[in-house]
Amino acid sequence: MRFPPGEPDTAVFLVDFVNQDGTAHPACPRSLLKRVLADAAKRGYQATFGSEFEFWVFKETPESLHEKGFRNLQPISPGMFGYSWLREDQNRSFCHAILDEMTAMDIEIEALHTETGPGVYEVALRYDEALRAADKAALFKTHMKALATRHGLSVTFMAKWSHDLPGSSGHLHQSLWTVAQPGGAPRNAFFDGKAESKLSATALHYLAGQLALMPELTALYSPTVNSYKRYVPGVWAPLTASWGPENRTCAIRTIAGGPSSTRLEYRQTAADINPYIAIATCLAAGLYGIEKKLEPPPAGKGDTSMSEAFKALPRTLKEATAWLSASAGAREILGEPFVDHYVRTREWEVRQFERVVTEWELKRYFESI
Repeated sequence: MRFPPGEPDTAVFLVDFVNQDGTAHPACPRSLLKRVLADAAKRGYQATFGSEFEFWVFKETPESLHEKGFRNLQPISPGMFGYSWLREDQNRSFCHAILDEMTAMDIEIEALHTETGPGVYEVALRYDEALRAADKAALFKTHMKALATRHGLSVTFMAKWSHDLPGSSGHLHQSLWTVAQPGGAPRNAFFDGKAESKLSATALHYLAGQLALMPELTALYSPTVNSYKRYVPGVWAPLTASWGPENRTCAIRTIAGGPSSTRLEYRQTAADINPYIAIATCLAAGLYGIEKKLEPPPAGKGDTSMSEAFKALPRTLKEATAWLSASAGAREILGEPFVDHYVRTREWEVRQFERVVTEWELKRYFESI
């Protein structure tokens, strides 16, 4: 339970959907994550996650957004000012409000800065136990929109809001820790100081599970039609189920730090994720790799976005949903009821999109045909 800043008599609750008999509803994303975490605990692990979100900020109101048809919007700042001290100082009241209000909501922010593009910011939420990390990510996205409105601004977490501007990533940093014994402390199960890569066998199995299932799980990580507008060459979004040390063209970047910081960065995801589903899927796929003792392919070098050494990722929601529907692995790690329900929701989403006459079609065909 939390109390929003300025609303001391209003409580915010995070709840799970349950059946009439009190058992967890199979379609509930938060309950899904709890089930996966319980599975991890049975194996002697606890999971730590941290999320990063890029989001675009506009000098627009809900009314002006609709009046403009979500086009020709005025960003909070012009120009391609990535990591700009100047732009943040020019919008200091807004930036301070983000830091102060999120702290009051128990959402600790490790970094807040501009990204490359007019009005785009990135935030890194401090890592935490996986369920708390998902709660904080979900709360951040919702409260960010309310906060922006009070400053006469609007925010979007769409994966790609404009075809000629960069997309919005939503990367997930993650590690497994051994459950502490009485009198002991948790240990990072991903770190092995004796290994050349500093990655343990557990980390490599976990990584291999994520890579093996990544194409057929993509619809869970990339849930909207718009998600796939980001998956085009040359924009730093992964197009293959690839991995590599400190390689940002890969879907998974391995970060070999010390005993406290060695982790994986899952880079396939965008800012439009459902945090509960994305984190549950990441963790479940990793545990699958540990259980099956899978081994990853050789690490990718250079630009892996179009490399034939790795499996290609689906490029539309329709394709990704078909892969998920046919995935025995997804059903094994997430359960038949959840997968069936989720597939039906994505098939419905695709059908709604297929009925729409787009602006592109009108401009291209209205007069020429």
